[in-house]
Amino acid sequence: MNATGATGATAGTDRTDGIEPRRHAWRIDADEYARQERRRGHRHAYRELFGERTALVVVDMVRFFVAGNGFGLGIVPQVQALAHGTRSAGGTVAWVLPAVAAQPTRWAVDFYGPDVAERYRSAGGTGAVTDRLWPELVPAPGDPVVEKNAASAFFPGRCPLPEVLDGHGVDTVIVCGLVTNVCVEATVRDAATLGYRVVLAADACATRSDAAHNATLATVYRSFGDVRPTADILTLLAGRPG
Repeated sequence: MNATGATGATAGTDRTDGIEPRRHAWRIDADEYARQERRRGHRHAYRELFGERTALVVVDMVRFFVAGNGFGLGIVPQVQALAHGTRSAGGTVAWVLPAVAAQPTRWAVDFYGPDVAERYRSAGGTGAVTDRLWPELVPAPGDPVVEKNAASAFFPGRCPLPEVLDGHGVDTVIVCGLVTNVCVEATVRDAATLGYRVVLAADACATRSDAAHNATLATVYRSFGDVRPTADILTLLAGRPG
């Protein structure tokens, strides 16, 4: 992350300054696939998704993180497709945003310095929570929209998401959003710790470089959850094993 956040954007803006959407060249090494195939006899942990027990968890797709980030702009269509596919399968689409605090925490000031800590404090934007999302992403009526005040949406006491999903009977989460190697990875790790079946959407999350993105994919695939592209996830949500 740079001094203005993962994207170099200004909080509350939709400006992209001419930056074009980009796609990560994502990959998992063949030896990682082979390791899991030896362990469990197949490449992917979860070869079926049961729509009514599945939630798409969309992390931090707010103006502060999307604007100015070509990779962030590039995942918007995949996030939209996953939201549509999850709803069509009878699942839940949950939008998670950074909470806006009255002032930066002492930890943030010590760690980032006062200027960057202040930018992160207000990164969630202003106004109604549904209006803080990137404009192309519009929650459907009934979609949960929650705030978190930690990197992870599943860290106990820092976000109401686990209780919300429990109320929907969810045992499987598909995670996407920004940024791959910070809030997305933290969310995946804690979801796995809580016992959810986790699928990370490899081409529907983004960060600032392919190297950082792929490092998280490898870590998640090895130890915390499945890693699949959007097309594969949509196939599973449609009831076709893969």
